[in-house]
Amino acid sequence: MSVWTALRPVAVAAAALLAIALLDRAVLLIARRPSTGPLRTLLQPCRVPALLTLGALLALAAEPAAGLPEAARGPLRHGLVLLVLAAGAWLLARVVALLIDTSLARYATERRDPARIRRVRTQTGMLRRLSSAGIAVVALAAALMTFPAVRSVGASLLASAGILGLVVGVAAQSTLANLFAGVQLAFGDMVRLGDEVVVAGDWGTVEEITLTYVVIATWDQRRIVMPVSYFVGKPFENWSRRDPAITGTALLHLDHRTPVAELRTEFERLLKECAWWDGTGSALQVVDTTPTTIVVRALMTARNASDAFELRCWIREQLIGYLREHHPEALPRPAFDRTDDLPAASGS
Repeated sequence: MSVWTALRPVAVAAAALLAIALLDRAVLLIARRPSTGPLRTLLQPCRVPALLTLGALLALAAEPAAGLPEAARGPLRHGLVLLVLAAGAWLLARVVALLIDTSLARYATERRDPARIRRVRTQTGMLRRLSSAGIAVVALAAALMTFPAVRSVGASLLASAGILGLVVGVAAQSTLANLFAGVQLAFGDMVRLGDEVVVAGDWGTVEEITLTYVVIATWDQRRIVMPVSYFVGKPFENWSRRDPAITGTALLHLDHRTPVAELRTEFERLLKECAWWDGTGSALQVVDTTPTTIVVRALMTARNASDAFELRCWIREQLIGYLREHHPEALPRPAFDRTDDLPAASGS
């Protein structure tokens, strides 16, 4: 065997690598120009899979020129075909994800409605995951079909597809239910990323929606992971589906001697000084009474659930402080502490 025969595969591989490096350098130089902003955005996440795909294609095309022995050509060519399929699927998934994200960015700049933007973001996230999963399945099927053993049993697999589908359907019933529920959740506009929801008695914000589960971030920094099928099959509260504005209430149990009119005036004064109140609505009413107390409800609106919670706590604290300072008799007292309210007993 001559020296050239031994060095021929190395020379072919080096030539392919050099061609890829030169092409990568040329594309980077073009992308650095100020007028190629969109191209730069496309190249950054697609550079590695694109180079890998191009390198595999060049190696596959240059393989006959390498002059390898017949025993080595078959496995090498098969490996290059598998590499082309894997790298091409990776590149295609990145391109599809970029197209989806670009559409979302364009929609976000054209629209000013936060609810619609959250809905589109949820749907694009689901489309991105579905497209990636579909591309992976097709690439895996194509890779398997390159093996002669798989192609030879293709007829048998088609003949038993009904039985196999039934078995898989029964075994993966829960997974498939969550998968279809995830698609229904995203495109049915029931819940979106950033929505404030109450699930199983816990309030939180929708942080992540996948094909099979939803992550809820609670106010105390916990993460509740719920199956997607829960949101399709059970009722839940969505506080920001159409409008994040919400009405908050604070209940005060006070004495019957409470000056309600004066307390209402103080309540309205406090709201005007508070940045959490959105200025839409407010009310202070006596909503219930017992033999020893009255129940006063302070009602106020806020821009979102977080502001409503802060506003309720602040108003409750301020009103109790006002009564303690100006009308301490309005605060409820235990029954055994009310003997001073009884009329004095007359002498015999």
